Amino acid sequence: MNKSILFPAVLAGTLLLTACGQETKEEKPATEETEKTASVALSKETDAYKAYTVDQIDQFVKETDKFVTAFKAGNIEEAKALYPKARMYFERSEPVAESFGDLDPRIDARLADMKAEGKEKEWSGYHKLEKALWQDKTTKGLEGTADQLLKDAKELRAKVDTAEVTPKLMLQGSIDLLNEVSTSKISGEEEIYSHTDLYDFKANIEGAEKIFSLFKEKIIAKDKALATNIEDKFKNVNQLLDKHQKNGEFVSYEALTKEDTKALADAVDKLGEPLSQMAIIME
Repeated sequence: MNKSILFPAVLAGTLLLTACGQETKEEKPATEETEKTASVALSKETDAYKAYTVDQIDQFVKETDKFVTAFKAGNIEEAKALYPKARMYFERSEPVAESFGDLDPRIDARLADMKAEGKEKEWSGYHKLEKALWQDKTTKGLEGTADQLLKDAKELRAKVDTAEVTPKLMLQGSIDLLNEVSTSKISGEEEIYSHTDLYDFKANIEGAEKIFSLFKEKIIAKDKALATNIEDKFKNVNQLLDKHQKNGEFVSYEALTKEDTKALADAVDKLGEPLSQMAIIME
């Protein structure tokens, strides 16, 4: 992995952890009382983010149902068309979705990850069906996997109502979404069979941007220049992504040149550091 791509994201994570009250030589750890106070002060933002996440998962279940129906019927082209757009709802809401134990890997694990953990036989979810559609070019024999995916999506929807959304989860989540872009998305390894990585890329950026938008008013009150900087960096990333759309659809990731991917990586890197400053501003 290119270290120049990863470093800013790691740096951003470090800044965020420090800002969220992790103990350092100069600071004492945040107390439970402090975290409760912060949650109460930002309850409007956390409530809004939970409502956003619930809506995204609602849409995820509906679109997954359509995808599974097409897959089981053997309608390969229809299933291919539904695949990346259904996944966008999941990718936007991952800060909450990934908090429920093994549900996230059951829905979203890549084969390479399962092999690395010696769990290849347990592989399920969207990427297993992706392989069937684009590489194997058949849906036969995987009807049970498709059914399980829909069950897992519905289980996620049932559990999301119980999620505890805190300012820390949101702030960390915005950085985690960028980290995903800086690692598996920018390398093209997330959608290794379909090459629909740009849909995931866009959804991750939208998820992070939603978190920023909910804190924006309070950030402006404390540091207007920072808010403007973050807005500009989001705008830059989105403009670059828009260049890779044709008739409202993202092109195959394979169509991008090295210069294209470098431009996207640089734009995400430049967004990561000011975005991480939200945690310090919101302290």
